[in-house]
Amino acid sequence: MAPTLTEEIAAAAARLVVEDGMEYGPAKRKAAKLLGRTSLRSAEMPANEAVEDEVRAYLQLFCADTQPAELRALREVAAQWMERLAPLRPHLAGAVWRGTATRLSAVHLQLYCDDSKQAEIFLIDQRVPYEVGSRPGPRGESVDVLTLASTSRVLGESVTVHLTVLDHDDLRGALKPDSRGQTSCGDLAGLRRLMAQSVAQS
Repeated sequence: MAPTLTEEIAAAAARLVVEDGMEYGPAKRKAAKLLGRTSLRSAEMPANEAVEDEVRAYLQLFCADTQPAELRALREVAAQWMERLAPLRPHLAGAVWRGTATRLSAVHLQLYCDDSKQAEIFLIDQRVPYEVGSRPGPRGESVDVLTLASTSRVLGESVTVHLTVLDHDDLRGALKPDSRGQTSCGDLAGLRRLMAQSVAQS
């Protein structure tokens, strides 16, 4: 049976995620354009879960020799920053948490603060250079994203780290499991469990 348009977009988006380090949303939109579809109904766009399934399949087929070590290196970077940012309740999200990251992926940390400026003050006190951006928050409002660079000695290059500043009350919703029983983020203890499991399986 020929794949549906939604399946084709998911597969094309997965290649963009792995090969170009794109995030899921932009990758899906670019994939649709590459397939010659400039306007789509929302129902025709694949869910992130479908793209993630395709990413895992692509990694297994083409990157099985390199991706596990790259994922471990990025998780080490994440753990270092989570230790450093401990007062801001850091939680790891994105591909590094879900296990689909490659060396092109950014580390996404969510900081749950009592004051939206608490994270910036912390970085300034630590003399960490950063850039300020924004993205839609969990309630649709704009939230700050602080972006910094962190060197990975294992990868031999700089890793982009995005710090999304959220309200402390948002944490409860972030820890709810999805339809597959997986959470969208986890704390340092959870990350260390994943890292230990990875070592045991290798």
